[in-house]
Amino acid sequence: MERAILHVDINAFYASVECQRHPELRNRPVAVVGDPEARHGIILTANYIAKPMGVKTGMAIWQAKQICPDLVCLPADMREYIRISQYAREIYETYTDQVESFGLDECWLDITGSTGLFGSPVEIARKISSRVKFELGITVSIGVSFNKITAKLGSDHKKPDAITRIGRDNYKKIVYPLPVEDLLYVGPATAKKLRGIALHTIGRLAECPEEVLTSKLGKIGAVLKTFALGNDVSPVQRSDHVRAIKSVGNSATTPRDLVNNDDVHLMLLLLAESVASRMRELGVKCNVVEVYIRDARLISFSRQRKLKTPTCSSQEIASVALDLFRASYHWHDPIRSIGVRGADLVEATAPIQLSFYQDDRKRMKWEAIDSTVDELRRRYGYRSIQKALLFTDPLLGGISPREDHTVHPVGFFGG
Repeated sequence: MERAILHVDINAFYASVECQRHPELRNRPVAVVGDPEARHGIILTANYIAKPMGVKTGMAIWQAKQICPDLVCLPADMREYIRISQYAREIYETYTDQVESFGLDECWLDITGSTGLFGSPVEIARKISSRVKFELGITVSIGVSFNKITAKLGSDHKKPDAITRIGRDNYKKIVYPLPVEDLLYVGPATAKKLRGIALHTIGRLAECPEEVLTSKLGKIGAVLKTFALGNDVSPVQRSDHVRAIKSVGNSATTPRDLVNNDDVHLMLLLLAESVASRMRELGVKCNVVEVYIRDARLISFSRQRKLKTPTCSSQEIASVALDLFRASYHWHDPIRSIGVRGADLVEATAPIQLSFYQDDRKRMKWEAIDSTVDELRRRYGYRSIQKALLFTDPLLGGISPREDHTVHPVGFFGG
């Protein structure tokens, strides 16, 4: 029996919630924005009146107001968006217990076993759309298909407030002409490589020999060809499924631009402390350290290094991240945001090969010190004990990354 998969995408989610809360704004261009005082002054999302005027996610607020002078900018209220997202999920779960989130505003639903109770997949999609509109006052676009990747193409195909069915009978007609960027996990860099070999559409990607794709993209080339052919077999996880944590990271848009290596060193220590602390809470260590950089022109990159021995030492994580940074960045521009991530996690109790080298002894001492710091902070608060270096710059050192942990779950390809 062929699967029946829905991808439900709440239209312009943050902006839709704000327009529902403020009915007087429904016929005006509205954008939800970050906090300019915290240097997050960008458009997070815009409603469907503002979008045709050129207002886009990621655009600076001042740029958006230049092209749309009547734009109403509202601050983000994440607590409210999470609340509405949970209500939407409760609606989905009345039709299936296989509901997999893809961010706050998107979910996959496997309704294969629900059609006998609630009708055809399209009928179930209509019921969900109607209930979300009536109960929450917002709209959704729903893709109806036979796998997750194609269902998402369906929800993206027509917006807002639409239902698109993509089946075996109309798959090539709808999907093959779409630009290759529309395929999930084809980002700007991958799209540029595909266009470099004249693969502009999903259809052309599907027809391209696999050996050509793997020679240009590596293993991901074969995966993308599978997706383009509509052969995705990844399951929709059950609602109570607990994902394995594959990495732990933290990043910050800094209160001022970083202009030298000392600034970067301070921030990396601060972020590495929070990442290492979280790993100790989870009882894991990392085999890979990654550093992420975004400069004042919003150009970003990341670099990573495999470690010889797993670690949860904040000092070692910061040191490796700083080495990666120094080898990769040459101060063409100041730095706006920075992040650290520990990846390829293993159990902290996993056996490792011990040695008598000085580096290994240092690591063990630093991990013991970090554990003591964790206990002191649990008892007396985060700022009860801090590295002296943080006091050299009260503005940067005053950041509290402990409140801003980002735990990165297992990715799509990890199952």
